[in-house]
Amino acid sequence: MGSFISAESTWILWAVLASCAALAIYLEQKYTWASKVTGCILALTFTLILSNLKIIPTEAPVYDAVWDYVVPLAVPMLLFNADIKKIGRDSGRVLIIYLFSGIGTVLGGFIAYFALKNAIPALNDIVPMFVGTYTGGSVNFVAMSQQYKVPGATVSAALVADNLLMALYFFTLMALPTMAVIKKHYKMPLVNALEEQSESDKEANKTMAAKYWGAKEISLKDIAFTVALSFVIVAISDKLATVFGNLFSGEGAGSAILGGLLGNKYLLMTTFTMIIASVFPKQISSIRGSQEIGTFLIYLFFAVIGAPASIGLILRESPLLLVFALIVVLINLIVSLIFGKLFKFNIEEIIIASNANVGGPTTAAAMAVSKGWTELIVPALLVGTLGYVIGNYYGILSGILLH
Repeated sequence: MGSFISAESTWILWAVLASCAALAIYLEQKYTWASKVTGCILALTFTLILSNLKIIPTEAPVYDAVWDYVVPLAVPMLLFNADIKKIGRDSGRVLIIYLFSGIGTVLGGFIAYFALKNAIPALNDIVPMFVGTYTGGSVNFVAMSQQYKVPGATVSAALVADNLLMALYFFTLMALPTMAVIKKHYKMPLVNALEEQSESDKEANKTMAAKYWGAKEISLKDIAFTVALSFVIVAISDKLATVFGNLFSGEGAGSAILGGLLGNKYLLMTTFTMIIASVFPKQISSIRGSQEIGTFLIYLFFAVIGAPASIGLILRESPLLLVFALIVVLINLIVSLIFGKLFKFNIEEIIIASNANVGGPTTAAAMAVSKGWTELIVPALLVGTLGYVIGNYYGILSGILLH
């Protein structure tokens, strides 16, 4: 039995995807329950329900267009803030513990792989997704799922497991400063300072947070430059990836590694965007709207990966993937706490660094805001943005080593 909307109904399917993404964003920003669920899961859930009810098809050329064109365009847009010099200059101590925390993610990925490789099919394709997203964010998750051609149903199950685990992990991070063992072994100057603040000071912090997350002015020129520059970066990266892939197609470990690195368009996109953002920081940073446009494109992707998903498969696979994600994140936290203790970092710095790894810059900054750690907001955004860059490198590297 076919779906109510056929696979050839191109414009109708585009309308469905865009509407699901827009509705998910609206609900996430309007309601507390939706923000806890996350817009990504909402967008995925909408199309998952529609496809399982046979309203939209599980396969369609429109879905392929999102994978082939929309996702690559989103990657450079989300990396326009990746000025390496600014990240190194302004992120301070948080950058150091963030890099140590990233090592924990990679280590956790390999430990989880060897622990569960016989229980989860094609785990060597799934590991790069989790390593990428737990050193960067959703953009890396998307890039790695595309690079290793992970089936949509598996991506959906992985996303469900990832978001459920992240919710539990963020709750754990928020609770860490209240734990007796943490209070005993780690310094927490920001927590102590906040406890001594008056109620009026706390209210001032809330006002600052509201201003911080305020709306931006975006001009037509900003949109034009964002879209045009992204097209140029993707076009050059795609062409060079093909050239390098053919050039290093021979046998041997050296060719395999070079072909895997230089022949990867997502890695080239990441590198070129990072170079442009670092060489022309003033010009690129003046372009507004890249994060907003790129994020909406990513939401279109999440809507697409819900369409081919079988609810039965997600219920069957998500528990195992949840265990996998738990191992990765647990190792990240353990490594972060160990290095944080050895190098005398404050618990607030450790928490924000681990959050920036696992959840990305937005969640790390949001946690800094919600906890009142105002001096950690900018470092959280900067190191989290760095994660968008190195997340693809870590993901590709883990993929090369496991294939």
